[in-house]
Amino acid sequence: MGKYTEEAKQLLNLVGGRDNIAAVSHCMTRMRFALADPSQADITKIEAMKVVKGSFTQSG
Repeated sequence: MGKYTEEAKQLLNLVGGRDNIAAVSHCMTRMRFALADPSQADITKIEAMKVVKGSFTQSG
């Protein structure tokens, strides 16, 4: 994490905390979260983060 420690902590809080994360995966440019309860995530605040370039949700 190093350089983005504070942003990672903020993102963890905004997705609803550690207990709301069912799974997470990543590649070079993206992080993908499977949330136990997507309604707990504050999408507006997540998208307002300077390090976040966008978001989308997918169901099914």
